[in-house]
Amino acid sequence: MNELLELVIHTDQVLLKIVSANLMEAYVILFLIIFSETGLLFFPFLPGDGLLFSAGVIAASTPLNIVWLVPLLIIAAILGNVTNYYVGTFFGHKLEKSQNRFVVKYLIPYIHKTRNFYDKYGAKSIIIGRFFPVIRTYIPFFAGLSGFKYSKYFSYTVIGSVIWVPFFTLLGYFTGEHPWVKNNFLLIFLGLIIVTLIPFFYNLLKLIVNKLMNTGTK
Repeated sequence: MNELLELVIHTDQVLLKIVSANLMEAYVILFLIIFSETGLLFFPFLPGDGLLFSAGVIAASTPLNIVWLVPLLIIAAILGNVTNYYVGTFFGHKLEKSQNRFVVKYLIPYIHKTRNFYDKYGAKSIIIGRFFPVIRTYIPFFAGLSGFKYSKYFSYTVIGSVIWVPFFTLLGYFTGEHPWVKNNFLLIFLGLIIVTLIPFFYNLLKLIVNKLMNTGTK
């Protein structure tokens, strides 16, 4: 757990140590982190965007091969989303078969609303949601829970992963050797997290304000 916390706080330093010690282990750890952040509900705090950027920066000056790294992490992102989708599907089937009064009265209508949301905004939520920390961990789960069509879901997942992974990894790879980037790496890392979270909090605030306004007019 301490190692995981250290990775979240000092991503670039920890990654550099791992690459220096064991190159193959570095590939495995990077794969598992990207997979876990998108595939396991309990790991939304893992540094997805920052990790990709850090990996790109480190690949520019170490034996970590960018040609292998990008496809590997794309696969990790796709497999993570697919795993999370099937977990959601499993629970969705269980809930829809349930005779529990609470489930029937409250959860089933919620599942139907979620299904309608994905039918309407599925492409946007799955592709663009890739760029939002925390949100990208739960979008696959709720897509599966709501019974969103798998063929569409998989296509959007592939598109989102193919855009997301190269964007941050190659950004780090081609800018990481710049002196200013080297001297302000922590600032850039934190900036990436903040920038990607801004739309989430903006929409959340907008939703809260709309709810309050609607309540006030009743």
